[in-house]
Amino acid sequence: MTVALIIPARFASTRYPGKPLAMLRGVGGKAASLIERSWHAANDVAGVDRVVVATDDDRIRDAAQSFGAEVVMTSSECRNGTERCAEAVQNMGITPEIVVNLQGDAPLTPAWFIEDLIAGLRADPDAGLATPVLRCSGQMRADLLAERAAGRVGGTTVVFGAQMQGLYFSKEVIPFAGGHYAPDDPTPVFHHVGVYAYRPDALAAYPTWPEGKLEKLEGLEQLRFLENGHRVLCVEVEGRGRQFWELNNPEDIPRIEAMLAEMGAA
Repeated sequence: MTVALIIPARFASTRYPGKPLAMLRGVGGKAASLIERSWHAANDVAGVDRVVVATDDDRIRDAAQSFGAEVVMTSSECRNGTERCAEAVQNMGITPEIVVNLQGDAPLTPAWFIEDLIAGLRADPDAGLATPVLRCSGQMRADLLAERAAGRVGGTTVVFGAQMQGLYFSKEVIPFAGGHYAPDDPTPVFHHVGVYAYRPDALAAYPTWPEGKLEKLEGLEQLRFLENGHRVLCVEVEGRGRQFWELNNPEDIPRIEAMLAEMGAA
């Protein structure tokens, strides 16, 4: 096996309990759950050998199996998606070249984001993991700032160094960028897309480290790698006119449904 794509999903989300089973309407009013739409997005990715939903909840298992997904049950002790992916790989008894973690709250993730991510990790043999980053337009930056002003998290942003190594990830909008940006202007802010590609040894090491202080403060699992001195490769991806937004809050549903309609998704 070369590439295994795992969708970690838990019911007991602090901000949005039951989020994987939230229904999203596409073109014509057809409704499908968040986990089903994420599974379809995963199956659109070229070069993936196996797509699996990893969960600890019977309700999510039953829903996923109803639309044909393979499900691997994991412990309720997993603290985040990376730990759940590590346990899923162990339970599956496989050693793929690359494990992809597609967060179950990102059904709008274009296939080429993940394909470019896999290619980026393969091209850098010194990297144990990689994650995609998308340059924000003026409009996207304004939307993220508006969400924070309203007390919500619209997405995660990242700053990285000259060799594309992640320096910090935050739910605040970083870096500070004063001045005005027109809606279509590129900005120095990069949206972190919630997908990861790991080599198996890096993934297996992750659960052996204690939860990091910054990881706990931000609620961002990737910071544990940085806090333990591991490089996180950032792979820049192109939007190609596609809008991207994650389902973080119930208020995000109308926005995502509008994007699904614009894409022509059923």
